[in-house]
Amino acid sequence: MRRDSLFYQLFAQLPQTLFDLLGIDTPQGYRFESVELKQTAFRMDGVFVPPDPSGIVYFCEVQFQRDNTFYERFFAEIFLYLRLYRQTFSDWQAVVIYPHRQVEQVSFEPYEVLVNSHRLHRVYLNELGSLEALPLSLALMQLTVLPEAEMPTAARLLAERTRTEAVPRPEVIMELITTIVLYKFTELSREEVLRMLGFTTEELKRTRFYRDVYAEAREEGLQQGLQQGLQQGLQQGETLVVLRLLRRRFGELPAGLEERIRQLSLHQIEALAEALLDFTTLEQVSAWLEHSS
Repeated sequence: MRRDSLFYQLFAQLPQTLFDLLGIDTPQGYRFESVELKQTAFRMDGVFVPPDPSGIVYFCEVQFQRDNTFYERFFAEIFLYLRLYRQTFSDWQAVVIYPHRQVEQVSFEPYEVLVNSHRLHRVYLNELGSLEALPLSLALMQLTVLPEAEMPTAARLLAERTRTEAVPRPEVIMELITTIVLYKFTELSREEVLRMLGFTTEELKRTRFYRDVYAEAREEGLQQGLQQGLQQGLQQGETLVVLRLLRRRFGELPAGLEERIRQLSLHQIEALAEALLDFTTLEQVSAWLEHSS
């Protein structure tokens, strides 16, 4: 999955994200669309269409690669849209989302007056602030650009915020967090990612992932086997997550240490998954195992 598709999925599920970026209250009735401008084969991936002609139309673009003709294309698409759909809005604004300033094109000529106008808002994700202080929608955006080493801790933080804060559609936010982590850790399964995010066995059973697996098994008449296999699968999945995170942090693990981890119970593996975020040496891992045994 391309990174920009993650953003457009976020906009489609949580349209208020754009207005969080702009620092304004979310207007009612906006819908997010991908609009093809057929006369030139242009496609505008992000258009926030107002509910009536008196509103503002917002154009949004995610730009993670430097393109020194980006503004040339972007403004051409915008002005063609304005001509074709003029009866549907009263004014317009544009937003470009960059991971950092170094990605932006070097020269703005001959569009400098537009780039520096009040109509264009340039957002640099690495300058938004701390994950703890940002609205969840913006924290999800920032999660996409974090280094791999920081992502597990940050994703668990956002998952915990989703559980404890009064947020709209928490199941959508949790699904987006999972998708972003899967994009970064392509070798992990969805179950392993959910374990990374701190899901307990009971919480996992309430996820769409579990319900889908259960429904599929029920159709095949495998309910009893599913219950037994899921418990075993949960333990194996949690063990794999712990071992992979340890390898990423410390390199290849001693065979004896890995075998001890594989022998842990599900409850012990869950406890180790929480504790390993604070470990800085393999000796601390060994000490934890000694204490837990």
